Amino acid sequence: MPASRPTPADRPARILVVGSGWRFLSGISYYTCRLSNALAERYEVGAILMRRLLPARLYPGRERVGHSLADLRYAEDVRVFDGIDWYAVPSLFRALAFLRRFRPEVLVLQWWTGTVLHSYLALTLAARALGIRVIVEFHEVQDTGEARHRWAARYVRRCIRPMLSRTDGVVVHSRYDQAALDEAYRLDGVPCEVALHGPFDHHAPDRPVREPGDDVCRLLFFGTIRPYKGLEDLIEAFASLGPRYHLTVVGETWEGWTRPGEMIATSPVRDRISFVNRYVADAEVDEYFANADVVVLPYRRSSASGPLHIAMSHGLPVVVTAVGGLVEAAEAYSGAVLVPAADPDELRQAIVRAAALAGRRHTDPSSWGRTVDAYARLLDRIGAGREAGQDSDTSSNQTVPVLSPDLR
Repeated sequence: MPASRPTPADRPARILVVGSGWRFLSGISYYTCRLSNALAERYEVGAILMRRLLPARLYPGRERVGHSLADLRYAEDVRVFDGIDWYAVPSLFRALAFLRRFRPEVLVLQWWTGTVLHSYLALTLAARALGIRVIVEFHEVQDTGEARHRWAARYVRRCIRPMLSRTDGVVVHSRYDQAALDEAYRLDGVPCEVALHGPFDHHAPDRPVREPGDDVCRLLFFGTIRPYKGLEDLIEAFASLGPRYHLTVVGETWEGWTRPGEMIATSPVRDRISFVNRYVADAEVDEYFANADVVVLPYRRSSASGPLHIAMSHGLPVVVTAVGGLVEAAEAYSGAVLVPAADPDELRQAIVRAAALAGRRHTDPSSWGRTVDAYARLLDRIGAGREAGQDSDTSSNQTVPVLSPDLR
């Protein structure tokens, strides 16, 4: 690998973040923007967005592709290229030209789906040729829907290795993810930092948590409806709760997983369930969380959860299953009630316990500053760049290492 260019002493390191754009909106779109804006507080930052991830007819949320649903924006000082299309020509060549012009010290690739692999490999090869270090941030080893298809799983396992063999460092959201990544790819010797998911406080309300003026406890399930989300467990548990409970389910159906919707339609307490079966705009997200007393996330597996972080930003009690990286994400949150997965009776009891925590705001322990600290440690370990305002003979890592990630 060619030696990387020295960072001029009068400017911070340049970091180029690559991740999901706004056209195929998902939790990774929000995460890419929030991470870029957070890093921009200490570094010079650019962003390359993956614009068209795949043919729209193959996307579970095909009806909303290209619709303007997000209010979040990139900071003015983040230079954005929007973006790369799955069919590459000519967008990938334009992105490579943007990479050469921006000339970062570090390229940061957000990994969550195999649809971006060919573009990421091209960016990685170009970066290495220019002496740019490469970091991959894993949100999961592979999207669960893709992994169900043998050909897709085989494609990723084989074709990701040329990219990983040229990777200088990795970021994961939990020790659970770190172990899963090691088991999948055996990245021996590649520096790794664990950084808890930052807050999704762009959804935080400008008013206090709703005070239940009546005797109704309003439960909220929020997020895409997929087999691993465990919504059917919640619907079964809810049927045995008393009349003071009301459930709102807000989410877009993916992977043809219609069983939860069918269970809602035939539930004996259907009159106490509201079902919003679509991907909602940001303004609606705020309202649904502001009007909830308890958020319930009965996942059967997950490495991270955007709805969990929205709930914590709202200060709401949240019932969450003790699976994957969710334990680490919620363990310091006073409003969290952890429960075993796939157990409707335990889930019902946990909802009752969480209802007793409603009516006051719980403090969100997550922090984008801590995420950037993790990046600073990793940059220091791979010898890449300095922060804004840092003297040339001062290390970019001034923090003690602390293991500090469904996004929708």
